[in-house]
Amino acid sequence: MDYNEDKVDEMVLALLYLGIHEERRTWKGHDWDAMSRLHAKGYISDPVSKAKSVVLTEEGAKRSEELFEKHFGQ
Repeated sequence: MDYNEDKVDEMVLALLYLGIHEERRTWKGHDWDAMSRLHAKGYISDPVSKAKSVVLTEEGAKRSEELFEKHFGQ
């Protein structure tokens, strides 16, 4: 199936906001390809590890919150 990867990445980044704990750490239970692209874009730490979470960069945390508000805020 063809799909817009940028839109998927935007939604995954928005959803990462829901799992934030310990300041900027968030659970990484999303599509591996999307997580790899978010890492390549500089929004999250490398998702390839034994850890069950990733760390949002400062820019990633800010963008994640903005996208969550945009798509899910009232």
